[in-house]
Amino acid sequence: MKTARNKMKEATSLLMSLMLVAGLSGNAMAAPATPAGQAVTSAATQPAAADAPAPANSDATPAPVMQPAPTEATPVIPTDLSVMGMYHHADAVVKTVMIGLLLASVVTWALLFSKGAEVFTGKRRMRREFDALSSVRTLDEAAEQAESFAASSISAQMIRDAQNELELSAGSTDNNGIKERTGFRLERRVSAAGRYMGRGNGILATIGAISPFVGLFGTVWGIMNSFIGIAQTQTTNLAVVAPGIAEALLATAVGLVAAIPAVVIYNIFARTITSYRHQVGDVAAQIILLQGRDLDLAASEGDVPRGQTGQLRVG
Repeated sequence: MKTARNKMKEATSLLMSLMLVAGLSGNAMAAPATPAGQAVTSAATQPAAADAPAPANSDATPAPVMQPAPTEATPVIPTDLSVMGMYHHADAVVKTVMIGLLLASVVTWALLFSKGAEVFTGKRRMRREFDALSSVRTLDEAAEQAESFAASSISAQMIRDAQNELELSAGSTDNNGIKERTGFRLERRVSAAGRYMGRGNGILATIGAISPFVGLFGTVWGIMNSFIGIAQTQTTNLAVVAPGIAEALLATAVGLVAAIPAVVIYNIFARTITSYRHQVGDVAAQIILLQGRDLDLAASEGDVPRGQTGQLRVG
């Protein structure tokens, strides 16, 4: 009996030992180990969370976040950089300069067509009249040829001057004096014809001389405004200041557009008018030649008093 009872006690003790070991093993498996780094982090963050004050009223509206004020003004950059676009965005002074230069260019081209037609017509008429006077031998025949000329022809006017001088010098025996006086009168006619044909050429000279400087004034004014804009916007970005500088340089370009044709056309007209004056001078020389021949023939024949070759009339 004792042996059975002892065996039973041993079995019960063994069973309880196994149950105790099993319980300890279950608790160890149910609670995993916490990493050291995470534990340190949690411990470091706990005081900060504890120190943070709790909001007095959870329903309070949060304060608005203030945005920092901009330090630079955003400039408006023109998007249309064509010629017309730059003109529309330009300053009023620059626009005035460009309009004035364009008007000067219009005047230049108008003078080219009007004065060019006048000079071309005058040279052709003088060439035809000189050919007609070259075929005559006396001043009387020249007067007959002049009847077919226009009433405003410079050749007809010079023939009348030669006739008038002969009439005024009737009875004079100084043929050289008559020729000198006639030459002086015809020289004045040549100068007057040159001045008349040169009308408007001074305008071309003025446009060609001052247009580049007027355009430069517009450019300086526009660049000055561009630098003022740089100071106001406090930026040195080339994309911001380049449109204003381009608008200013457009004034110089317009000035050159007005000046270059004016200078070229002025030089062409100067040479053409000089050639026209030479043609008028050739006609005047032909008239003096005819008058001198008549005076010499009259003096050699002796039947007509010196200084009088007859009554010459020019229609």
